[in-house]
Amino acid sequence: MSYVDKHLIEGETIVYATGLHWVVLLQAIFLTIIFGAAGVALLVLYERNQGGASGTSTAMMAGGIALLAVAAICMFAGIVKRNATEMVVTNKRVVLKVGFLTRNTFELLLQKVESIGVKETVMGRILGYGTVVVDGTGGSSEPFNRVSHPIEFRKQVQQQIEKLLDKPRA
Repeated sequence: MSYVDKHLIEGETIVYATGLHWVVLLQAIFLTIIFGAAGVALLVLYERNQGGASGTSTAMMAGGIALLAVAAICMFAGIVKRNATEMVVTNKRVVLKVGFLTRNTFELLLQKVESIGVKETVMGRILGYGTVVVDGTGGSSEPFNRVSHPIEFRKQVQQQIEKLLDKPRA
């Protein structure tokens, strides 16, 4: 169960949810390839050097295993970072949560949203990611980088604000 699911207020429903784009994994993939290749290379050298000096062979095996472990940790950390970010539009608020062990949340009632901007690079437009900047009344401004489908996120926020403004006040 996600953070937002656990913290919905009475009568609130999730309208749209997104997260970080897969490009946030590129650094983790690059590091995984570098450390993984180095680890495999050391293990291949160890295998070829089985009859050689035992101290060197043991160091090659230990180094290869350590580098493969570092590669796995890099990939795991990237996946956790991507999956630990939630960006949700509900019928009452915009909720953004970042973090796994430590948590940073930004929750803004739709009535308090002053503007919502999207910044996209050329590569972002091609691949479908960008930066969403939510500005609230009172000067609170929160940028969120590498958001998947930022234009759709902004559209959903705007639609919910319109629905809220169209509701007759009781």
